[in-house]
Amino acid sequence: MKLFIVLLFFCFSVNAQIDSSNKLHIIGIHLGGQIPGGNLVNRFGPNLDVGITYLFKTKKDWIFGIESNYMYSNNVKEDVLKQLKNDEGNVTNNAGYPADVRVTQRGLGIHLVSGRVFKIFKNNQNSGIMINIGLGYLQHKINIYDAEQKIAALQGDLIFGYDRLSSGFSFSQFIGYLHLSKNRLSNFYFGFSMYEAYTISVRKVNYDTGLSDTKQNLDLINGFRFGWILPLYNKKPNDFYYN
Repeated sequence: MKLFIVLLFFCFSVNAQIDSSNKLHIIGIHLGGQIPGGNLVNRFGPNLDVGITYLFKTKKDWIFGIESNYMYSNNVKEDVLKQLKNDEGNVTNNAGYPADVRVTQRGLGIHLVSGRVFKIFKNNQNSGIMINIGLGYLQHKINIYDAEQKIAALQGDLIFGYDRLSSGFSFSQFIGYLHLSKNRLSNFYFGFSMYEAYTISVRKVNYDTGLSDTKQNLDLINGFRFGWILPLYNKKPNDFYYN
């Protein structure tokens, strides 16, 4: 956190010496990898993250917008189907044969974000270090897929007793670099994202333990992100800038 504040102060100092740029709308898609922390590390391993972002950048380089994220992974640590497995470690179907059960992670988040772009190159007034913070909602679950639909314990609503669906409000931070080319052909951003979510189980009872889950969790998610963006300018950027 101290490093984040130092970087923010440095960027304000640099930005104060450079002229303003154009107002524009930014629409982008992103892909990244994330590592869980806090209570979440006991349930999942690393995951992938894809999403869509909309930002509005003012002439003074403030940014406001919304971002959405979809998280997925095969790295599930918590064995919620342990009680359904035989001595060989397999879940069996209604006929007593090994079932085709796939256990994965799924999650989603949506955040309102605000921040600023801090220009570091005088010859490109619409690019620079981008820092934003956000507030929103995040949820995650263990996704259980019974491919043959032949496991009685996972039929219909019974499957919800195993998925550990949890949700709550969350905070987000991002620091990275935003590049908007003058010819509009090369536009992207990359950097580090961080989430802190305060989640609680949505389900009343976990069927594998027979117990209710009322614990408040602090779920941390940190990762690297790369995004492709489409900038929509309110007017054509100037070819030359004057001090």
